[in-house]
Amino acid sequence: MRRREFITLFGGAAALWPVVARAQQPAKPVIGFLHGASPDGYAPYLVAFREGLKEAGYVEGQNVAIEYRWAEGKYDRLPALVADLINRQVVVIAATGGDPSALAAKAATRTIPIVFDTGSDPMKLGLVASLNRPGGNVIGVSLLSFTLIAKQLELLCELVPTAATVAFLVNPNNPNTVIRTTEMQETARAVGRQLHVMTAGTEAELEPAFAAVQRHAGALLVPPIHSSSPGANNSSRWRHGMQLPPAIHFASTAGGLMSYGTSLVDAYRLVGIYTGRILKGEKPADLPVQRTVKVELIINMTTAKTFGLTFPLTLLGRADEVIE
Repeated sequence: MRRREFITLFGGAAALWPVVARAQQPAKPVIGFLHGASPDGYAPYLVAFREGLKEAGYVEGQNVAIEYRWAEGKYDRLPALVADLINRQVVVIAATGGDPSALAAKAATRTIPIVFDTGSDPMKLGLVASLNRPGGNVIGVSLLSFTLIAKQLELLCELVPTAATVAFLVNPNNPNTVIRTTEMQETARAVGRQLHVMTAGTEAELEPAFAAVQRHAGALLVPPIHSSSPGANNSSRWRHGMQLPPAIHFASTAGGLMSYGTSLVDAYRLVGIYTGRILKGEKPADLPVQRTVKVELIINMTTAKTFGLTFPLTLLGRADEVIE
């Protein structure tokens, strides 16, 4: 072979090497992110989820891909969304937003690892066999948020002692609504308050629900975002058109008066960490259920002024954050 021909052949082969190398590179693993609500208002939690992934060594777009599926508050869509993720061959499902997502994912697969976050007892839900030895393909984070409802009501009554009736906003489509409402009614009776239950399963039902709150209640308790009506945690935006009573939320919201609950940012970060650890090869059955312990009381003084309210010094002294 002539020297010129050899150089030409060698050069042509070398030019193909990057193409061949790229073709042989393994595809990025794909995470399925499942949520029962809509992405509105969830940006901080998605950031926390990605931060958790990063702590475990994974960065979206670099060495991992994420397929997002949102049920928009229509829980009956969850099984189809899970099936779609399975068809896309995701290697792990982050079933976030509470019980409905976790239960739908568990019902759909016994092989693909599932990482949940829930405000309920995961053992009572049937997600895991035990907290330390969960077994199966399901693991996650327990917020136990409903254990804090009594404290939320206590704080609300301390701020608005004249509120004889407290409205409780729930989503009737959530499978846990009945039992949670019963628990809340018992709690309200124990502190001498009447509970007025308001239901809203869609965004369209929020306005009439809030209008009823205006008529019947002196205070409003919005349950955890995992079980609230679509957009309920953005209730402050309805104040532009109606004067809602003072409210307490489970998680801090834009313009919200007061919130008390487990840190959802911390919970989503933990979900991200567990998702990353599973991507590295750890088995859900070998990991204990994480329990978030960071509880925050956040007070918004600006919103308080719109109500003409003054926070008692006892409340201000216990606040983890005061928004001026």
